[in-house]
Amino acid sequence: MKANMGTADRLIRLIVAGVIAYLYFTGAVTGLAATVLAVIAAAFVLTSLVGFCPLYAPFGLSTRKKRA
Repeated sequence: MKANMGTADRLIRLIVAGVIAYLYFTGAVTGLAATVLAVIAAAFVLTSLVGFCPLYAPFGLSTRKKRA
């Protein structure tokens, strides 16, 4: 499992997860939409912490800078 996420990608995912968490805990989103968004937020946090996005791998995508 090789890291394929750059710093900007990881930061954006954490910010989006934070916004989703805010909406979830303030009750702005409820029901099935709240559950789906909570799962997405959890996935964003996990992938940001690990630095690997499994959806990037099959397509050979990487937002990580190449080291010289």
